[in-house]
Amino acid sequence: MLVDIDKIQVHKRVRKDMGNLDTLKDSMKRYGLLNPITLTRNYELVAGQRRLEAAKQLGWISIQANLIETEDPVTLLELELEENTQRSDFNDMELLEGYQQLEKLRNPGFFQRIKNKIKELFTRLFGKHTNKKKQDT
Repeated sequence: MLVDIDKIQVHKRVRKDMGNLDTLKDSMKRYGLLNPITLTRNYELVAGQRRLEAAKQLGWISIQANLIETEDPVTLLELELEENTQRSDFNDMELLEGYQQLEKLRNPGFFQRIKNKIKELFTRLFGKHTNKKKQDT
């Protein structure tokens, strides 16, 4: 659901230090909001304070949000803590592999470029190609 940012209420939060928001703002400018913030039905912030602050600094007037039904303070605090502790960053090897794959996609080798051109040609000639196998009926 799209919510007007000026309607969102931010009360006392566990997180005091938002850290540097520059990389988050860059990401949001480039890709948009990948994960909605979470609000109560009264538009009180439950999770996503950094995303909300980045959106404000970018001049956004609205933001995607998920609304939850509970007003129970224990559940709300549990959700805030859960949202900030249950993510898992990539380990060093996963990050390295991901950037290597990205580099290959951005700068394909000679044979990959030839393969891509052939695919483009067949797509233009014959329409969208699918690799679905015919299923027995």
